[in-house]
Amino acid sequence: MPDSPLLDVLLAGGARGDRVTHVEHLPPRAGLQADWPGWADGELVAGYRRLGVERPWQHQVVASDAAWSGRHTVIATSTGSGKSLAFWLPALTAVRAAELQATGAGDVSRRGSVLYLAPTKALAADQLAGLERLLGAAEVSVRAATCDGDTAMSERQWIRDHADVVLTNPDFLHFSLLPGHRRWSRLLRSLRYVVLDESHAFRGVFGAHVAAVLRRLRRLAASYGSAPVVVLASATTSDPAASAARLLGVPAEEVVAVTEDTAPQGRKTFVLWQPPELPGEAVPVPEEPDAPASPTTPSPTAPTHRTATAEMADLLTDLTLAGARTLAFTRSRRGAESVAAATRDHLDRVRRGLGSQVAAYRGGYLPEERRALEQAIRSGDLRALATTNALELGVDIAGLDAVLIAGWPGTRVSLWQQAGRAGRAGSDGLVALIAREDPLDTYLVHHPEAIFGTPVEATVFDPTNPYVLGPHLCAAAAELPLRAADLELFGPGTAELLGVLVERGALRRRPSGWYWTHAESAVGLTDLRGTGGDPVRVVEQRTGRLLGTVDAAAADSTVHPGAVYVHQGETYVVEDLDLEGSVAVVRPRTVDYGTWSRWLTSIEIRGVRAERPAGPITWGFGPVDVTTQVMSYTKRRLPEMTPVGGETLDLPARTLTTTAVWWTAPLSVLEEAGVADGAAPGALHAAEHASIGMLPLLATCDRWDLGGVSTALHVDTECATVFVYDGHPGGAGFAERGFHLGAGWLRATREAIAGCRCAQGCPACVQSPKCGNGNEPLDKAGALRLLDVVLTHDPG
Repeated sequence: MPDSPLLDVLLAGGARGDRVTHVEHLPPRAGLQADWPGWADGELVAGYRRLGVERPWQHQVVASDAAWSGRHTVIATSTGSGKSLAFWLPALTAVRAAELQATGAGDVSRRGSVLYLAPTKALAADQLAGLERLLGAAEVSVRAATCDGDTAMSERQWIRDHADVVLTNPDFLHFSLLPGHRRWSRLLRSLRYVVLDESHAFRGVFGAHVAAVLRRLRRLAASYGSAPVVVLASATTSDPAASAARLLGVPAEEVVAVTEDTAPQGRKTFVLWQPPELPGEAVPVPEEPDAPASPTTPSPTAPTHRTATAEMADLLTDLTLAGARTLAFTRSRRGAESVAAATRDHLDRVRRGLGSQVAAYRGGYLPEERRALEQAIRSGDLRALATTNALELGVDIAGLDAVLIAGWPGTRVSLWQQAGRAGRAGSDGLVALIAREDPLDTYLVHHPEAIFGTPVEATVFDPTNPYVLGPHLCAAAAELPLRAADLELFGPGTAELLGVLVERGALRRRPSGWYWTHAESAVGLTDLRGTGGDPVRVVEQRTGRLLGTVDAAAADSTVHPGAVYVHQGETYVVEDLDLEGSVAVVRPRTVDYGTWSRWLTSIEIRGVRAERPAGPITWGFGPVDVTTQVMSYTKRRLPEMTPVGGETLDLPARTLTTTAVWWTAPLSVLEEAGVADGAAPGALHAAEHASIGMLPLLATCDRWDLGGVSTALHVDTECATVFVYDGHPGGAGFAERGFHLGAGWLRATREAIAGCRCAQGCPACVQSPKCGNGNEPLDKAGALRLLDVVLTHDPG
């Protein structure tokens, strides 16, 4: 086994050797260069050379050639492979060529323009910094600027009138640029290229929204006489051409996919890691993302493992002491704060002041805080960041030695994006995937072939989702009346959906097309991020200082009155939550406990789109209404998680209209499984939890994209039923995938439960970190018997 000094650091001289379940050595790869294209602007080429790029990598040339020839192009290669050169070279060359053809330096009407779209503001700001370095080195006068919701009105005016390259995000496009397209007519009329960076992030419901926004953009650009080439930069995904085509609304054959990565790659050591078992009486700290969560309570005899966040803090401490620069990816904002605080504490015990080398990075921080942290990790002022997936995307942070990942990040695409942060620019790197107490994590660290021997997923989203497309059709009609010729652009089912919108009074039908006739703005009908409304601002009571923000959908469970809120290691207690005003007022307070919300969920079937009988079992798929209400919260002393009280809450019920897959177990099945006499709720509940945990291995989703409900008697099916639903309005395609997988999905679920060594159920098999009922009741043995009977009737 090749030596890896940083792996020796993790192993602590062999003391932690029993925690490693697998080590994968990914070999280095030499780079393959090519000549600069003949069409490339000479000043830009000179600028790249001054920055150290003497010759480009071959895949950069292939992609830029395709884009320059007028073909929509997607470049799907690894993190750090230089995708930005592939889109900036043709885009900036086009701007320069148009400028040189202009009749005079002041004739901006003939200058070409470029629109760059990123999933985050941070990525757009980072790209602008890199672009300015290039333009400075090339000594050319291309005017580039970021424009988003934080941009002052005076700056927007200058950008509209003068910018050649506008860097923004789909949200700004939706809420401002497209509705105000007449003010942006210069940009739209001269648009030569549209760049979609990190396009694999546009998946699920967010991807469906972005697909609709891009169709609106292409439609408006055409109305001004332009037909921009779209260049997409993506992580390595399965069938990137098909995903790109679905995003743009064009046939797949119109997209060129560049997938051969010719950039050099250093050796990477990839470690699968399971934290050690703790005594049966121990209760782990739950490691929940920012969704409603409850602490788990394993049975006294269950072998419980140390939490991934606690393990990560120890490993991050040792790597920092060894001088390594590290990113530690956690699954939640709470996890990032916890890892950073514990690591700082460990380091300060070694030598006071060492802890200042580590910080947390997450969504909800103010923009200036995030920029300062990004600069500090680049410069080396910080040695490590404990971060959410906010740093998974392409913010340029080179020179990192190691990446720690606490728990499966949801998809293989995300895993390799995060892992790609280690050893960039051809240097060696170390990656460790640390298993959480979760059925999928436990399975994966003991089945390395499911990680290293399996191709990455395709990007999944449904651009025809009526709950997404309907509001965008209204927005498109408000921008320019919809004509019959536009229907093909928005996809199949558009004509029928327009009929529904007309019937509901949202649009008006006239012989010439469909019109928006309301006084209010149509773009307010939808939210691209699915956050459920305006972010809730977290404000300090005494000073009025804005600490950060919380998504509206998570506010009830995370910033309710009495909740503990953590910001860069400082603790606050929420005094008041004003949902109408979207403000949570907090006061600083040192506490030794955390808070976890509890809630009730009910589900109502609104229709059946597909149904499949299997003996007495029935599989169903269709629209549902899921109603959830946060009822109370519990306090638990940290770190031992001893209950220290709690309070009831008076918060409104919230209803999510989405899609679900369900399977039924009539009384005869329950009797056959031996769970008919009062044991059904625990068996169904355990099967529900485990099936939610396993679906992400089989569908392109994350556990946190899903929810579930189980009941021994459901009013709509009139028998015991397990539901798994998409956690997004209108659905995201994940539950439908579960319906089509059927018995294969339940078989994997059954194997995960049976393979766990606990006696009565634990977080590694049937307990869930996001259960609103505190993981009660649960019956592991009953779930196994029930799934055995179901699979006997439906072997798949």
